[in-house]
Amino acid sequence: MVDIFPTGIIVLLLIGAILAQAIKVVREYERVVIFRMGRLFGAKGPGIFLIIPIVDSLMKVDLRVITIDVPKQTIITRDNVSVDVDAVIYYRVVDPTYAITKVENYRIATSMLGQTTLRDILGQIELDGLLSKREELNKKLQEVLDVATEPWGVKISAVTIRDVAIPESMMRAIAKQAEAERERRSRIILADGEFQASQKMMEAAELYQKVPIAMKLRELQTLAEIAREKNMIVVTTGAPGEAGTVAGLTKAFTKAETR
Repeated sequence: MVDIFPTGIIVLLLIGAILAQAIKVVREYERVVIFRMGRLFGAKGPGIFLIIPIVDSLMKVDLRVITIDVPKQTIITRDNVSVDVDAVIYYRVVDPTYAITKVENYRIATSMLGQTTLRDILGQIELDGLLSKREELNKKLQEVLDVATEPWGVKISAVTIRDVAIPESMMRAIAKQAEAERERRSRIILADGEFQASQKMMEAAELYQKVPIAMKLRELQTLAEIAREKNMIVVTTGAPGEAGTVAGLTKAFTKAETR
């Protein structure tokens, strides 16, 4: 009986099937961790490489930056205010071997660690600090998470507090506090203006005391300004001759300004 498939063709097919399983290609942003007979063999990639089928097992790791949307966490601040805070964590794998061998699932572990760290760190901060020191808190969260995930081969690139939800009653209290602060500042500015004006008036009074004629000239200037209103009658104190002199000077000043 003649074989339908010659032995040579069968061998070639077997070799082709083995090569198809042995040749692997990974992208530039990926790495493959290889286990040979259950033992860690190393990481390969990017590009093309060979494995031993059946003997080797592969686990692929993405090296690109991964984003974790931390769900809203109810946090009680240091001054006993309940707020809802959510954040975004950016991280990437820097050591694929550690990411596979040191933790069961580095994605879930990083997400859970981010939630617990967010509650722990922000729970030590007062509400005013939580609202005004976002940059410092983001940096502190990044440093704490980076230290914790370093043994996993994970690098925390950034942590951003996205939103802080404050209860309605607390928002009204904050609005009242801000209004009181603005009122306090306005009163301080007004009082400071009065203080500066009083200082200038005191200096002017000292100058008038030293040079009495300056007071008379100031009076004449005031009368000249008043005389611009045609429907006003100006009554001044002093001797009759002095009043006439003042009226004449006032009229002269008015004509000069008209010209």
